[in-house]
Amino acid sequence: MADSQFDAYQLPEEHEAIREAVRAVCEGKVAPNAATADETGEFPQASYDALRAADFHAPHIPVEYGGAGADALATAIVIEEVARVCASSSLIPAVNKLGTMPLLLSASEELKRQYLTPVASGEAMFSYCLTEREAGSDAASMKTRAERDGDHYVLNGVKCFITNAGVSEYYTVFAVTQSGIGARGISAFVVEKSDAGVSFGAPEKKLGIKGSPTREVYFDNVRIPASRMIGAEGTGFATAMRTLDHTRVTIAAQAVGIAQGALDFAKGYIQERKQFGKAVADFQGIQFMLADMGMKVEAARQLTYTAGGKSERGDADLTYFGAAAKCFASDAAMEVTTDAVQLLGGYGYTKDFPVERMMRDAKITQIYEGTNQVQRIVMARQLLRG
Repeated sequence: MADSQFDAYQLPEEHEAIREAVRAVCEGKVAPNAATADETGEFPQASYDALRAADFHAPHIPVEYGGAGADALATAIVIEEVARVCASSSLIPAVNKLGTMPLLLSASEELKRQYLTPVASGEAMFSYCLTEREAGSDAASMKTRAERDGDHYVLNGVKCFITNAGVSEYYTVFAVTQSGIGARGISAFVVEKSDAGVSFGAPEKKLGIKGSPTREVYFDNVRIPASRMIGAEGTGFATAMRTLDHTRVTIAAQAVGIAQGALDFAKGYIQERKQFGKAVADFQGIQFMLADMGMKVEAARQLTYTAGGKSERGDADLTYFGAAAKCFASDAAMEVTTDAVQLLGGYGYTKDFPVERMMRDAKITQIYEGTNQVQRIVMARQLLRG
């Protein structure tokens, strides 16, 4: 058979070059901040500055808005490599994509130019405000309202578990504009941190990703121009769901990166650590664990990259593959990081080594952007429709 038939299973050279470039930045300027960010719970500004200097902070922004124009697969690789050393920092490119994806999908050209350009330059970050205390998996039951008042809308409500809240300058906010019709009554808006009536709750005290602030966002009679609506009135929920089809790929990439980081560290450790007169890596039981870890990481990576390609093309089955990649990769990350802690024994349970942080960080990938139980519902529905 001709080799060309197998090209689909090898990354293009430019994607491998991106991996090498981002890995160099991450190992030199992001990894050194990871433990401190976890310990202090503070946003890793130095890591953001390093990613911004290398144009890896929001690589997905198209070139027409001043961005790097990375495709969905390249963006996934960037997120994977950042997550390999610091999951908190990987939420910089990931959430910049999450927050801006509704604009890329549905906004007017004027709105895109106004808000994507400063994100591309690194002047601002973008967050995504969908979840509420009583509207998590059931996002359509949100209570935040936006009432029309002439050429403006007035927003009132509370969003919770918002990643990078308080650090981001811009927020995509979903709110009810017409009551009584469910999802069809929800619209999307751009809200600025500086808008009067916008405020933030205290940082959540979390298990992991501690260097990425998570807060409530409060909207108290926030008056914004009607021109800041993303798409037509009543299309917000559809835009939110289309966004998640694309960005679940980025969470899958984050999970792959966390798992790879844990695998890499554990692999090195068991080759150095000696028990019973030989390296721990020489014991067959340990080798079997390592083999399973490597197999899970690579299977997750291939599924994630396939989903990334489908995201870039906008394939009809993206909903299924986005959910599958996110679900499989996050489950794999939880299993691999747990096994990495086990391979280090008592040391794995201490903060002297990074695998306990990676295990804590991995857990959220099974929860946010739709729990893995929701992902399985999404996949089942897609399969039954097919």
